[in-house]
Amino acid sequence: MNSPNPKPIIKAQNLTRTYSLGGSEVVGINQLDFEIAAGELVVLKGDSGSGKSTLLALLAGLDRPTSGKLTVAEHDLALASDAELTHFRRDGVGMVFQSFNLMPTLNVLENAVLPGLLAGKPFSQTRSKAMEFLDWLGLKGRLTHLPAQLSGGEMQRTAIARALINDPAIILADEPTGNLDSRNGQLVVELLADLNRTWKRTVVIATHSTLADSLATIKFSLKDGMIADEVGMRNAEWGKNEDRRNDIVIC
Repeated sequence: MNSPNPKPIIKAQNLTRTYSLGGSEVVGINQLDFEIAAGELVVLKGDSGSGKSTLLALLAGLDRPTSGKLTVAEHDLALASDAELTHFRRDGVGMVFQSFNLMPTLNVLENAVLPGLLAGKPFSQTRSKAMEFLDWLGLKGRLTHLPAQLSGGEMQRTAIARALINDPAIILADEPTGNLDSRNGQLVVELLADLNRTWKRTVVIATHSTLADSLATIKFSLKDGMIADEVGMRNAEWGKNEDRRNDIVIC
């Protein structure tokens, strides 16, 4: 994307990630060049093996490029040290996973505050922020419930609160609706869109689903580790109905 923003929040130049498998080399991401401005809601589409999850892992600092440049939120992830990557993963991005990845022995509130406490933030401040997010996510009445006592939609919403607790500029979601039914899947993408629109977060969603397509501002289609197509959506549909999320039953 050729962004008018002189300092894009994400910029990749000749970004490549290869893996050794047996005696052969597998290309996960192949010489990508793109920019994403702050405030976009980006959907990454593509079949299994297209490179979606590999790209998301690179953007999250969970993996390193084999070659090329990658700057995310002013962090040079290609040259960052292990300590710098740890700091970036803690504060620079929030991750939402298909499998929720909640701590099974911690309740909803404890799961939400955990990253903030690990970052050394004061408990009272972190708890207050978590309560605000959990109330917005419709979980005010579930604060003391363990993950095993929650529905899939409730677990994913807890994971969204956890991803937000350290105030990251970017939210990365890897198949966030993959383990949800259609109603809860729609709710989760509406919430991610609300994060983008109301909470001013840049959101990148890797998904097979079409649920987020109408809410995206940009859609990248990946194939064989390359961007096969890029569409600037700029769809005003989300903004046409400020109360759209209120029509969905939270369960």
